[in-house]
Amino acid sequence: MTTKRVLIVDDEDDIREVAQISLEMVAGWEVLAASSGAVGLEIANTNQPDAILLDVMMPGMDGPTTFQNLQADPAIRHIPVILMTAKLQPSDQRRFAELGVAGVVAKPFDPLKLAGQVTEALHWNT
Repeated sequence: MTTKRVLIVDDEDDIREVAQISLEMVAGWEVLAASSGAVGLEIANTNQPDAILLDVMMPGMDGPTTFQNLQADPAIRHIPVILMTAKLQPSDQRRFAELGVAGVVAKPFDPLKLAGQVTEALHWNT
């Protein structure tokens, strides 16, 4: 089985670091990281990750806008995206589902459960 490659896009250094360590240590995945939507788009194009964990609230290009840009690019539109957000109201869940994302992870997340949440949202067999 090949190792999964996951891209984390979040403007908060601490969140990126905790998520990266969590996914590497718990699941053994290769993790790429970006501090903005624009950098995330570049890394996605260059590295073709198996999935993207994308923060909703970021300065500049926010998560939903970054997702729309991903969907507009034929080279990367196939990559499933899981949004990460601290604001998860029922209306937000509906709006995110309408965007077509693979799932939503609430922040703060449990580092020991993050890989399981990603695996479940993407229907990956471990």
